[in-house]
Amino acid sequence: MSAIHVVKEIYIYPIKSLAGISCKNALAEEMGFENDRRWMLIDADNQMITQREHRIMSQFYPQISDGKISITFQDQKHEFSIDEHLENSIKVNVWDDKSEVIEVNPATSKWFSERLGFECKLVKIIKSGDRKHESSRLKETFNVSLADGYPYLMIGSQSLDFLNEKLTDKITVLRFRPNIVISSQNPHEEDDFDTFKIGEVDFKNIKPCGRCIMVNNDPDNGKLKKEPLKTLSKYRVVNNSVLFGTNIVSLNSGIINVGDELVF
Repeated sequence: MSAIHVVKEIYIYPIKSLAGISCKNALAEEMGFENDRRWMLIDADNQMITQREHRIMSQFYPQISDGKISITFQDQKHEFSIDEHLENSIKVNVWDDKSEVIEVNPATSKWFSERLGFECKLVKIIKSGDRKHESSRLKETFNVSLADGYPYLMIGSQSLDFLNEKLTDKITVLRFRPNIVISSQNPHEEDDFDTFKIGEVDFKNIKPCGRCIMVNNDPDNGKLKKEPLKTLSKYRVVNNSVLFGTNIVSLNSGIINVGDELVF
């Protein structure tokens, strides 16, 4: 008998709100997968920039190779070193969390500014502890990256299948920007997971993820659609929040692979 819960897909999003990278395996760390949302764009007022206001960000595609991150936008390309950054730190907010970041380099900031059409900087969070996020549910504080809230988002395959049964135009899981996609038996059963192990790593479920307008951005073309929020709001609203997928944290570091089973 084959296992019900198996890792089907792994994704990282090196730069917050840009496209993601599909991976066969990834190193899980306290702050999230290695190189996942360690970078983000900020505007001239040091405010974070996301797809919520600038949907075109979904059309910037990163790749990682030989210690460098390359970004492709339309027919243009730019790259910088993973370890590259200036010296002076910048204080920013990621929602309600204060964070300390450092600009990567002026040339990279200029490249993004020219393509987005306004002044911005690409910044990096350097070390664990530079941003802390408090779980109001657990009354516990976590060291996190530049993700919206928690280090990892997990989605079960049946949750997406159940949604697509209700949609005229089917969507892919990329709408929800997960880190881990697992095979599942029932829709949204991942919401009720407690602790579990994947490969070398122990994970703990924190809470289902409340979704915003960003899931209506079509990652194929950057256009705003009415779905899936319209349909999800008919059956997935809890306390005025539309839920899809669940936020988890890792309790130790280690490698996980596509094909690994979840052990409860």
